[in-house]
Parts: sequence; structure tokens; C-alpha cells
Amino acid sequence: MYLLEHTLGTALENIVKKTPDKDFIIYPDRNLRFTYKTFDDRVNKLAKGLLTIGIKKGDHVGIWATNVPDWLTFLFATAKIGSVLVTINTSYKVHELEYLIKNADLKALCLIDGWRDSDYVGMVNELIPELKIMERGQLKSQKFPVLEHVVFIGQEKHRGMYNTPELLLLGEHVNDDELNAIKNSLNCHEVINMQYTSGTTGFPKGVMLTHHNILNNGYYIGECQKFTSDEILCLPVPLFHCFGIVLGVLALLSHGGTLAIIESFDPLMVLASVQKEKCTALYGVPTMFIAELNHPMFDMFDLSSLRTGIMAGSPCPMDVMKKVVEKMHMNEVTIAYGLTEGSPVMTQTRTDDPLDARVSTVGKELPAIEVKVVNPETGEECAPDEQGEVCCRGYNIMKGYYNNEAATKEAIDNEGWLHSGDLGLKTNEGYFKITGRIKDMIIRGGENIYPREIEEFLYGMPGIRDVQVAGVPSPKYGEQVGAFVILDENSSLTESDVMDYCRGKIARFKIPKYVFFVSGYPMTASGKIQKYKLGEQGLEMLKEKGIEII
Repeated sequence: MYLLEHTLGTALENIVKKTPDKDFIIYPDRNLRFTYKTFDDRVNKLAKGLLTIGIKKGDHVGIWATNVPDWLTFLFATAKIGSVLVTINTSYKVHELEYLIKNADLKALCLIDGWRDSDYVGMVNELIPELKIMERGQLKSQKFPVLEHVVFIGQEKHRGMYNTPELLLLGEHVNDDELNAIKNSLNCHEVINMQYTSGTTGFPKGVMLTHHNILNNGYYIGECQKFTSDEILCLPVPLFHCFGIVLGVLALLSHGGTLAIIESFDPLMVLASVQKEKCTALYGVPTMFIAELNHPMFDMFDLSSLRTGIMAGSPCPMDVMKKVVEKMHMNEVTIAYGLTEGSPVMTQTRTDDPLDARVSTVGKELPAIEVKVVNPETGEECAPDEQGEVCCRGYNIMKGYYNNEAATKEAIDNEGWLHSGDLGLKTNEGYFKITGRIKDMIIRGGENIYPREIEEFLYGMPGIRDVQVAGVPSPKYGEQVGAFVILDENSSLTESDVMDYCRGKIARFKIPKYVFFVSGYPMTASGKIQKYKLGEQGLEMLKEKGIEII
């Protein structure tokens, strides 16, 4: 089976040689365009700028930003010098950022000014007060001893931080010899991307991914959609997810196509961009497609250029898929399934699969990947239509969790199979279906939320004796976060008190939508809490109160 054996930098440079003047990246809202050549030139300047300030092969560089134009410049610049780009969820607050900077051993943190109600610069200055008194490049943080640099992605100047123009200027004055020597020393099996996932136990873990992992996964994701160099993909999903980087950027890059990037999801901007750039493909989680279809101005836009795309992140309702095909002209839309530890996609429907298969299943395994369903108790492979745990093996499996060998061994068995923690089955026709989750992960509109992280946070709130977090079924988001709280004897906390305690401290999507005060939890005979019953219980409590479930 054909596998690409080069690095991200080489993949980009190969396209530059073939079509230097072809558009690679477009921002339709501001008519900003980068050809493959102009983008690669900018990448090289930034790579040399990073080398100048001491970022070396193997160093960890965090990026905390929406889909701003230089996000991808940092991705390819770090890849060309062999440093590891660590992606940071744009919804993170101080508590989560502090954990990641420490856990990931960041040497540099690159950020924008903020997003929505989050002031990134303010949060960073709160966590790293030394920035206000130390010169850029001279940072010595008591809390983060590994961190040496903070970089502002943009024109503004902030005390103690470099900004992007300064790094590009530094890079302009460096010859290419050092950069070329490093590029020539790189191996495609080295780690260059780290993404944080809650996994099956404990706090978020850094998933280590190589050039080989994500470039090949992107290539075959594009193949499943029959991508060519004429493809123009409208990409409104976040780049800090594998959905953005691998399914989006690398699927397109490996086929020499064009990206039309949306900085932050807005349904009107998506519709306008598809029409303006005559996009042939569109990505999103189901809630994004629902927002686009239901926009009052939907009928004003010509979407007839669309052909394919990907819907992923959570199950797609049949009605929504039919509307996407009929009203958005996406006759060849596909569904993909995977997890970050698998780079991420392990199965995907194909453009010529029947509509029913594209809604009721997550397709078949990608080329060069093995997928099987096993009995979680015995490890034996299940018969067709028999439910078990979905497992995967192949080039796409992560190198492991950063500094967490025990968790790595728990996720990948001795024969190289990655255990997903998801329940599923394989049909007689070879399609896979996801039927549930062994793990307690909540998936809210495509965002993975691990209950224990929220539970640990809420345990610190005075007045709470015990708390369990579980997913409450939601027609719009798939699941909403529900906190089931047992109060201290004399506590008078209200639902709003609990929500207010969370605001500004944990990401908005993790804040419980519902808070239920209970006297106990449903248990198994062995004393384990049955979280799925908590979700059902929450649903009943909402109905009894006459609260609309959204």
C-alpha cells in the first residue's frame, strides 16, 4: 500500500515546485491570498526567526489562537525545524492553560490577543508576571521553568513578548544554510505535532503525532473524497483540532488544492465564502451544517459548486444529511470517524456509498489501516453485527502520550492495536457503526469533554460534598454537560452558584448546562457509578420541571 515517506516541509515544497503561483490559502472575508510560493517563503522566514531565538529540533512550541492567517505559518515553520507544535484549545481558561504549559514542557507560547470573552494576553500576564519586568528572550518564570519565550501572533507589541513581524525580520537576515541542514536531518517518523485529549482516564494527555502519521492520514482522507488539485475546501473548523489540521489542511496539501479558511465559525461567512470562492468541499460538525441550513439568508447563496466534504465530530441525523445533499449540492459528502490517538481518522465513508450507509455508519477502514471490533472482556474478534470495542492498527497510531508511558500501554496493546474505548460493530457489508462508549467521554457538538476533569475542578467549591458529571442527551448538541451534586449538610448552593463558580475558570463548553442536586448516585453491585443512568435521570428531572431540553 502506498505511503508518503516525507516530512510536512517536503510535502509543501514539492507542491511549490509544481504550482508555485497556485493559491494555497485564501481568507475570503478580507481577500487575503497566499500562493504556495509566497506561503512557503513566509514559512522559511519564520522558521529561521524561531531558530534565531533558540527554538531547536524537539522543542515544544504552543499555539493558542483561532484560525488566524499565521496559524499555518507556525505549523509548517515548526515542522521544518523539527520542533513540536502543541495545539491549545481556544476555549481554555487560566486553570487549563497553566496545566498544559507545565505538562507539555512548552519552551515557547504563541498567542493572539483573545477570543470571545477570553483575554489571552491578560491570562498569560496573570500566569507569568515576570513578562512585565523581563526583556523578551530573557524570560525566567518561577512557575514555568522550561518556558523561555512568549510570542504575540500579530502586529501589536507587548512587554516581554516577541511579535510575528519581529520574528520574520530576524529570519530575513539569516541565510538558508542552517535551516537546510536541519531539514535534511529530519525523519518523517519524528514527532512534530502534539494535541491534547482527555483520553479515557485522568486529565488531558499530550498525543504525540509524527509527519508520517498525519500526512498519510490526510492523504487518504482526501482520497476518500476524490480530491484533486482543483479542490477548493471551505474550512470553518478549528485548526487546533485534528479535524482542522489533518482532515482539512493536510488532505488538501497532499493533493495540491486550495484552502478557504474561516477564522472563527460564522454560518453566514461560510455561505458567503462558498459562493465567492466557488468551493467544491465543505467541512463541519452537524451543528455547523444545521446553523448554515437554518440561516434566514440561506436561499440567497449559490452553493452549486459544492460536491463533497466531511461531517464528523458527532452522529449526523438522517434529516440533516438529506438536506446537506439536496439543498447544499453535496451529493458526495462523507462521514469520518476516529480519535486523536489515531491521527485521527480510522474509518470513512466514500463518495459513492449509498446515502443510508453515509448516515447510519462511519464507513470502512482507510487504506493501509486495520480496524476490528473485539470483545472487551476476552479480546477476541467479534462476529459481524456483534457489538464490541473498536480497535485500530497501522501507520496512523500515535507515538504515545507525552511523558505518560502507563497511559500509552493502556491505550495500545502489545500487538500494536489502539483501543478506542468506543463500542461499535462491523456489518456483513464491511461498514462500521459506533453504538456507544465504554469511556464516559461527553461529546458536545464535536467537543470532547472528560467528566473527571470537571469533577476535580468542582470538588474545590465550598459547599459541595460530592459531584458526578455525565452527558445529558440533547437533540441539538448530542449531549450537554450535567453536574449531579451532593451538597454538604448546611450548604445552600443554587444551580447558578455552581455555574458562576466555573465561569472564567474553565472553558465555556465544559461549564455544566444543567446542575442537579441529588442525594445519591445509581450504582452497580460492585459499587461503580452508572453514569449513563445519571444522564437518563437528568433527562427525567428536566421533564418534571418543564425545562426545555436543548
